Amino acid sequence: MVRAHGVNWWWSSDLVFQILYRKYIVKCVLYLLLAPSVAQAQMERLASTPQELSDAIASSGPGDTVIMANGTWTDVVIEFHNEGAERDTITLRAETPGQVILTGSSRLEIGGSYLKVDGLWFDQGSLRSGHIIEFRRSSSRLSSHSRLTNCTITNYNPPSYLTEYKWVSIYGSHNRVDHCHFAGKTHDGATVVVWLRDPPNDDPVWHRIDQNYFGHRPALPKNGGESLRIGTSSRSMQDANVTVEHNLFEECDGEIEIISNKSGNNIFRHNTFRRSSGTLTLRHGNEASVYGNYFLGEGKSRSGGVRIIGERHRVYNNYFQDLEGTGYRAAVSIVNGVPNSPLNRYFQVKDAVVAFNTFVNVEETFVLGAGRSSEQSLSPDGLQIVNNLVVTPNGPIIEYEDTPTNVSYMSNVFYGADLGIEEVDGILVADPELQAEQDLWVLSNTSVAVGTATSVDFVSDDIDGQQRDGKPDIGADEVSLAPILYRPLTSKDVGPSYLGTVLNTELPVPEARHAMIQGYPNPFRSMVSVDFTLEQPSHVQLSIYDLLGREIVTLMDGPRSLGDHSALFDGSGLAPGVYFVVIEVDGNPMKQTLVKH
Repeated sequence: MVRAHGVNWWWSSDLVFQILYRKYIVKCVLYLLLAPSVAQAQMERLASTPQELSDAIASSGPGDTVIMANGTWTDVVIEFHNEGAERDTITLRAETPGQVILTGSSRLEIGGSYLKVDGLWFDQGSLRSGHIIEFRRSSSRLSSHSRLTNCTITNYNPPSYLTEYKWVSIYGSHNRVDHCHFAGKTHDGATVVVWLRDPPNDDPVWHRIDQNYFGHRPALPKNGGESLRIGTSSRSMQDANVTVEHNLFEECDGEIEIISNKSGNNIFRHNTFRRSSGTLTLRHGNEASVYGNYFLGEGKSRSGGVRIIGERHRVYNNYFQDLEGTGYRAAVSIVNGVPNSPLNRYFQVKDAVVAFNTFVNVEETFVLGAGRSSEQSLSPDGLQIVNNLVVTPNGPIIEYEDTPTNVSYMSNVFYGADLGIEEVDGILVADPELQAEQDLWVLSNTSVAVGTATSVDFVSDDIDGQQRDGKPDIGADEVSLAPILYRPLTSKDVGPSYLGTVLNTELPVPEARHAMIQGYPNPFRSMVSVDFTLEQPSHVQLSIYDLLGREIVTLMDGPRSLGDHSALFDGSGLAPGVYFVVIEVDGNPMKQTLVKH
């Protein structure tokens, strides 16, 4: 007998049996529920041939993993068509990330739901048309809740730059492209495109594009050189609800539109643009949010910021420095519209808010009414320019190509160049006393911009992710002791993890801006002459690298006399793409980009 709280409990054999029986039933039910998912999660299939790969994909179910064996796969069409489940993704991955190389005419279809592709590298192949990677199995069977991660596409170019195909086409909904590396595209067609769905199934697509490296896209002598495009002109009045965040765009010179926004309600945040001759262009569509981005010209000609077209856009908490673009490529270019504009022209800018931005040493800060013409006759209307901080010797700070209507200025601090318009309330001309901090310029504690901003209801933090207090500061950065959450990105912060350990993904060499070093012809097909001039006798090392920092050949290494010099390089064996010639003169390096067609 067991006594508990004064109550007598008798254990009979019947009672013991009932308790044990119930425990047995519960255990059996739990086993039956859990056993299938445990078995599926453990299933891995290694494929060493295209047929084995096809069979492994077809045999896989939710939770399974298909592994591609290390090595070079040539002319392979991967039809990754299957259906995973919300907590049981089907994964296609490299045996070792970065050591599965796809080339020739290889391409990939991600067709289904809850699919993941991880660690593949498409290198030095080419297509005649279409897409290297597409999120669909057919025009009517699109992907959803699927992911492309840790993958690389480099120098996947045809012989002619006029050949058009996309590198990555995102169809369907709720897909993600992250930690990928895209570099060396020299031919027609956007690098990455988001396609919207046709009516009546035209709901927002909710994709996410994050922590990718977009790099080294030389100028294309025609439209179609975007690094990223979201939507099309014909679908531009649809909301896409795509988020583009924490990406690095470096030397993206394909055309004026580095990013081409052609749909509604998209978010562009915490991205970094370095040495890129173009802008983040809100080309079509309405209600985009552009915040927390760094636009760093770093001396690059025609480098720009944000170009605004359409209605109700918000551009805030951004940092612009050393940009050399003008007109459409100004730091902020607000474009004139076309009356009754067709979808592929220019809609009037209405009710845009440009707030809490910092501009340092830019060639042109604000251009309002950009592109004014007999066709583009509608000036911006309802524009608010609020809490912006400008320090630049280049002026005028505000340029009216056409006079805006209903424009308001509030709590701005401008300094350096001429204002460009008559003095108005809402613009204080004063030295904001900036101080250098890790290659950026921020407010000092004694600045007139500290605590003097006008509150804006949708802005609660700054470019660093620090909270703004009840008396916010003017400009992108709030003076704060709180931890900094976001900084300008470098190549080490984005892209596949394996590139940082296998290769030198970024040559730490400044671009030659003058005639000291030139390659001719450029673009080239076979032979290229590398010419340079020395102002005094020097030790010269001249080498050719690919776009990932791998040395191809050293053309010269030794003393050279004052004057003109030349070296010939036979690049006939190279795949079409981007390469670098690097010259070190007495240990001081410079580079020039070469394009092979």
